[in-house]
Amino acid sequence: MRQTITRTILVGSLLLLAACSLPRGAAVQSEILRETRAETPSFQVVEVTRASLAALQAWPEPDTSARWPQTGAGPDNSIIRGGDLLDITIWDSQDNSLLTNPNQRFTRIEEVEVDGSGRIFLPYVDQIQVGGLTPAEARQRVQSRLEVIAPSAQVQLSLLQGRDYAIDVVGGVAKPGAYPMPSRNYKILNVLADAGGISSNLRNPQVKLLRGSRTFTISADRLYEGAHYNALLSPRDTVIVEADDRSFVALGASGTEDLIYFPKDHLSALEALSLMGGLVESRADPEGVLVLREYPATMLGGAGPRLPQVVFAFDLTSADGLFAARKFQIQPGDTVLATESPVNNTRMVLGLVGTTFGLTRQATILTN
Repeated sequence: MRQTITRTILVGSLLLLAACSLPRGAAVQSEILRETRAETPSFQVVEVTRASLAALQAWPEPDTSARWPQTGAGPDNSIIRGGDLLDITIWDSQDNSLLTNPNQRFTRIEEVEVDGSGRIFLPYVDQIQVGGLTPAEARQRVQSRLEVIAPSAQVQLSLLQGRDYAIDVVGGVAKPGAYPMPSRNYKILNVLADAGGISSNLRNPQVKLLRGSRTFTISADRLYEGAHYNALLSPRDTVIVEADDRSFVALGASGTEDLIYFPKDHLSALEALSLMGGLVESRADPEGVLVLREYPATMLGGAGPRLPQVVFAFDLTSADGLFAARKFQIQPGDTVLATESPVNNTRMVLGLVGTTFGLTRQATILTN
């Protein structure tokens, strides 16, 4: 009788201990969503199904970059700006010309700098406004000013553009540097080609275009999709190519728990689970895959979420849940959690009970 009482107390103690502190890698779904039974929960829970997916796809998505500028067509010539340099050659067949040296028919004036107001200085004619003109228009203007003192003079003019008419390419290419714009029809693919192309070792390379205070971003794959993405560049633009730094956190009963970077532009919930190594069949609850996301206050209300913190719940044991997970898009900063199966707790408790009875039986045999 005493042995029976002792055995019962021991088993009960083990069951109580097991129920309170079973070792596991993640919480079960009911524990995480327990707060939803309160009158004023601090987060919103949304079951993702094919029926709810249409409404969810209308929710706003965070996007910090401006819309990528469309392509255009600019003139195939350059415009003279402040800081540019001009090489001017003046030909004059007259003897004793004011513009040429004795026994020479031409005078070369190299690297004449255009000042901030767009003017240059030439002897005998003083200041000439050339800013905003093409090289051909500037040549005609210089020649017309020289005709007053040398009617037979002919002018040649070439342009060396300054830093203000260049594109800076920073990182992610074979040859980063400053690239002068050969014309106003210079486009993003042109400068990337001049810079040696995008490095092949970048993860889902992202092309950023910095223009003034605005930043435009597009992936290289999307940039190559069509000519309408081949944006027309402007002077002083900066182009940066870098690896995609968007990521999500993988947690719970999955093949890996880590920070996982986006390998492509768009990532579905099923693809995210694949990158996580799938669900661990001995631990995970396929009815309890959760995606945790936070929204800024500006996106709340209307067609969007009611609360800033939202838990999206997936049931991957049904075709409906699987199809919905194929369409649901993971956002940067999301946490994808594979919860523990509640069956594992029961199995562990039963295992502890069996072990306890076995040890008790052995102890009984030894005492007898």
